[in-house]
Amino acid sequence: MTGLFITGTDTGVGKTFVARGLAGALRQRGAHVGVMKPVETGCGPSNQRSPSDAAALATAAGSSLDLAYICPYQLEAPLAPDVAARLENIRVDPQSIVARYHEIASSHDITLVEGAGGLLVPIVARYTMADLADDLGIPLVVVVDSKLGAINHTLLTLEAAASREIEVCGYVINHTSDKPDMASETNAALLGRSTDIACLGRIEWNPAAVNDPTAVISTALDWTRLQGNFPPQSASMK
Repeated sequence: MTGLFITGTDTGVGKTFVARGLAGALRQRGAHVGVMKPVETGCGPSNQRSPSDAAALATAAGSSLDLAYICPYQLEAPLAPDVAARLENIRVDPQSIVARYHEIASSHDITLVEGAGGLLVPIVARYTMADLADDLGIPLVVVVDSKLGAINHTLLTLEAAASREIEVCGYVINHTSDKPDMASETNAALLGRSTDIACLGRIEWNPAAVNDPTAVISTALDWTRLQGNFPPQSASMK
């Protein structure tokens, strides 16, 4: 069983965009892709949940699994999972998430798990996304919004992962704005000088790719570096 945990330096940095693109690109390379969004907030009231991130991941992976299976904790308020769950008197059980992941991973070549918010966002009490990634035992792909502040956010995320001995496959620099500034133009070079963690690629601003990011991700990422996390039987995935 193998997988990747997609986290970000913040919320709104493009985790779902990258995860969708990865799912589509892996499918094109012959992989049977599983996806999971363990906790999603901002899903609407209990009688009409709409986990948009989980639905987008399922579509990208071509998954026929029920959304409630892919996303076991769907919460109403667009807040940190711990807070959103408390507002609905729901207690998130991390071990049930881990068990669900293994169920999904057992029937797929590679399973992509998308976190919520950043790496240290609390899921329940002091149990964070970092703790979940550690319990799943899969490496991180860190999505970086290339803006002012990205260097600090990225290095803190990488340091948090290192302190927990969580493997980091690499980071992806994502340009989420069509208005480049000095920070967005210099972040890649400075990060390259500031950490030995690999940059897996840079995604330029491309609103046309919102509906299907597969082509963008296929060409933007360094698949040689990613190859080590793919199943040996999927030799065509290059």
